[in-house]
Amino acid sequence: MICPLANFEEIFQDDNGAVYQCSRKNCYWLEFQGSTTAFKVRDFFAFKKRIDSIDVANMLNDSSRSSDFEIIMPFRTDSIFILSVEDILKLKDILAGSKFMIQLNSEIKACLHYSAVLAN
Repeated sequence: MICPLANFEEIFQDDNGAVYQCSRKNCYWLEFQGSTTAFKVRDFFAFKKRIDSIDVANMLNDSSRSSDFEIIMPFRTDSIFILSVEDILKLKDILAGSKFMIQLNSEIKACLHYSAVLAN
């Protein structure tokens, strides 16, 4: 459950989940598979990197039962993600969209700051 006292801004949302930024606690919240997980900023990007490193093609080509799912336990969280290939693809989309929006927001702020400096 997301803390009711926190100040959240939606970073990215699609039909499969969402990512929110909490300015009060300086963290990101991932909403996926009916649960929410809080990440420190560094841990969020490490989690994204871990998800991006999953070889989906290998999972699809491997006929062993152990390749049907990937178990991910993000650092400094109480969550465990048991992900099928479909779940991994959905999560990759959510995380990629979130990273894009975070980078876009940073670029916009930098441009606005630069414009404000030039105006003075």
